[in-house]
Amino acid sequence: MSRIGKKPVAIAAGVTAKIEGQSISVNGAKGELTFVVPDHVNMTVSDGKIHVTPRSDSKEARAMWGMTRAMINNLVAGVSKGFERRLEINGVGYKAALSGKNLQLSLGYSHDLTFPVPAGIAIATPKPTEIVISGIDKRQVGQTAAEIRALRPPEPYKGKGIKYSDEFIFRKEGKKK
Repeated sequence: MSRIGKKPVAIAAGVTAKIEGQSISVNGAKGELTFVVPDHVNMTVSDGKIHVTPRSDSKEARAMWGMTRAMINNLVAGVSKGFERRLEINGVGYKAALSGKNLQLSLGYSHDLTFPVPAGIAIATPKPTEIVISGIDKRQVGQTAAEIRALRPPEPYKGKGIKYSDEFIFRKEGKKK
């Protein structure tokens, strides 16, 4: 039994959910998201909640049950509140600036890097050493943050690079004489 799958997804105020076959469409104040549910599970909407149930007792159905419920919960949360990831830049001369639809990054290379902002994602730079990525799709926000972080991942000796704001970098001791 899936502990996550058993919980119904509460539909927030101002959010509407529409089921068409194996596709669910969630519409809210921030936008609209759709998700195609695997064939192993069923969905029903009743009393302002979305219930997810497995079609059989197979291993695949049980695996998809909790995952589907989590994905539907992310859809409802995304269209009502949205998602946000914060990145920090550490290093002398390392900085980020937004210019139009591109993010300009100075990360210690011989040239500046230009990162095009994907559609559906909003990027802000409140400080030159901070990047805030926000959007309604949790997967797309996380993927964009991972791509920016991969341009200069943090190194363990001085901690220079781009890291998540809640990430802890294990530091290594340098050479000894």
